[in-house]
Amino acid sequence: MSQDIEEVSNDSVQMREVEVVVKRLPKWIKLNVGGKIFMTSLSTLTKEPGMLARMFSTDGTMDPSDTDDQGAYLIDRSPQYFEPIVNYLRSGQLIYDTNVNPQGILEEARFFGVESLIPQLEDTVRRHHTATDAPLTRRDVVTAIIQTCNLSELRFQGINLSGADLRRLDLRKVNFKYACLSRCNLSYANLTNCCLERCDLSHADISYAQMISLKALCANMEGANLQECNFEDPTGSRSNLEGVNLKGACLEGSNMAGVNLRVANLKNANMKNCNLRAAILAGADLEKCNLSGSDLQEANLRGANFKDAQLELMLTPLHMSQAIR
Repeated sequence: MSQDIEEVSNDSVQMREVEVVVKRLPKWIKLNVGGKIFMTSLSTLTKEPGMLARMFSTDGTMDPSDTDDQGAYLIDRSPQYFEPIVNYLRSGQLIYDTNVNPQGILEEARFFGVESLIPQLEDTVRRHHTATDAPLTRRDVVTAIIQTCNLSELRFQGINLSGADLRRLDLRKVNFKYACLSRCNLSYANLTNCCLERCDLSHADISYAQMISLKALCANMEGANLQECNFEDPTGSRSNLEGVNLKGACLEGSNMAGVNLRVANLKNANMKNCNLRAAILAGADLEKCNLSGSDLQEANLRGANFKDAQLELMLTPLHMSQAIR
């Protein structure tokens, strides 16, 4: 019996301690969130079920945190992402600056258990990601060209430009390394001295483009249209397309004199009537490639695969190339 009385007495003491804490909570609460002070009302913090409501509720289910020397309750979270949360509790509206990542706010809403805000933030994050991943347009590229000094390098490295209409643009010396230009229209564009290294140009239209001194190592041009393109530099500089994927591409009538196509994939490519004089095709895969009417004089064909390639009406007999030297 005395033990039961003692336990009841201890429970009564604990309940009185909780009541004392609750009674001491003012109507206005000062919070120190990651070093930034927030002043808000007790009713705001307890408006919705969650961690903040439990910390400052009248039932004492969870004690408030420690305080700093100014009496503000310490919360070890990011103030940048906490501010939209407390504003939402105040007004019921999600408002945040454009420089704040909604993903961070979503994580705070989950941490503090503001359940009514989570679906709205998840939708915002999805739309934010969609807008971020959207490809740039012709207007974006033209604006960047206009705003860039002639002496500065214009870079679109890793940028999504898929499907963009870039025809007839002067894109000399632009860096497109790792960019996505899939199904892009680059017909009649000037790509002289461009960097297209490891760029995705699959099924792009690059017909009639100037591609002098181009760097396109290991670029993906599968199924692309490069008809009547000019690669030849009068000064003798070679365009470098080493390791490029031109599988099924159309290069008919292109001037590719001196181009480096070492170990390139040219399976099923259409290279009819191409000027390939002094081109480097060593180790290239030309299986089922149509080379009818092409000029391969002085071309380096060492180790190239000509299985089932079409070689009719060649301007220069194949034995005059470097294949047998």
